[in-house]
Amino acid sequence: MTVRMRSTRSHTANRRSHHALVAPRLGTCKECGALHIPHKACLTCGKYNGRVVIDVVKKTEKKQAKAKARSAVATR
Repeated sequence: MTVRMRSTRSHTANRRSHHALVAPRLGTCKECGALHIPHKACLTCGKYNGRVVIDVVKKTEKKQAKAKARSAVATR
């Protein structure tokens, strides 16, 4: 059986021309100078628009405690 309305290679390529992956646009943090995604809080200092939104110190302490607990369970 043959396909009645077959898409040519050029039509397929035109449709797929928008499927390319694009690197995310990055801006620099005004506080620490690290790269971050625009309209999102900076992950290194935790600030957005000059205000502290994420408590980075607390977050790292929590991550270290979780890793320590996980390693203690693994050594048993």
